[in-house]
Amino acid sequence: MRKVIFVVLAALAVGGCTVRTTDPGGSPRSPVHMQVSHPPADDKPGATATPRSAPTPAPRPKKAPAPAPPAPVLWSRGDSGRDVRELQARLHQVAWLYDGPTGSYDDLTENAVRGFQGKRGLPRTGRTDTVTWQRLLRMTHEPGQWELYLTGGQPAAYPDPRCLRGRVLCISKSSRTLRWMIDGRTVSTVAVRFGSQYTPTREGVFSVYWKSRHHVSTLYDSPMPYAMFFSGGQAVHYSADFAARGYGGASHGCVNVRDETAIAAIFAEVSTGDKVVIYW
Repeated sequence: MRKVIFVVLAALAVGGCTVRTTDPGGSPRSPVHMQVSHPPADDKPGATATPRSAPTPAPRPKKAPAPAPPAPVLWSRGDSGRDVRELQARLHQVAWLYDGPTGSYDDLTENAVRGFQGKRGLPRTGRTDTVTWQRLLRMTHEPGQWELYLTGGQPAAYPDPRCLRGRVLCISKSSRTLRWMIDGRTVSTVAVRFGSQYTPTREGVFSVYWKSRHHVSTLYDSPMPYAMFFSGGQAVHYSADFAARGYGGASHGCVNVRDETAIAAIFAEVSTGDKVVIYW
């Protein structure tokens, strides 16, 4: 053991205390060579990690829009009144209703509204809602008095003072109505039509001088049933033409009635000598 220690000490004395080594190329190098690998920046103390982008969430399916509430209904079958009469008059203007106006929302009116709605792509309900009404308003004009009362039913004018006593056929040209009155009380009222401007109906106070149930005009060869003559050849009588055409025509001077049932009842009550008053 002592010999070994001696050899080592001798070697150190010869070569000094520094151990030199060379690399394969002959260049001196450190006796100990350590290769250190540096950690990624993210692993260094205090380093901030690069945030990863979050995954994009899948889009939510869109909800179907809630159906629009139905339009409010203004009139439907069974209603009546002046507004229904205007509806019918406007439907008549666009050729969806040929009868009336009557002022009653009947099956014919319902069918006309349903047809109008279907033609314009609206729900075919037959009821007049606000959408249907606005569309009809844009396509038509404000109906006049006689468009509203094309087939009668118009309010009667206030009786002339000469009608307030006795038995009177009280006939108003302004409202186109005939009141059958007894001592100021109206028994019945009907719509009437008069002569044209070329054959006008006379105005004034007259009396019934002749009644003819199945009369036929000798001048015009036309039927004049339930005729009650009051001035020459002019009479109050039923007119099938008035019933068919309404105020689109005119008489030859007579007072036409279109309601056959009503004029038959009046004819049965009126007597020869009863007064006739025709006024504006």
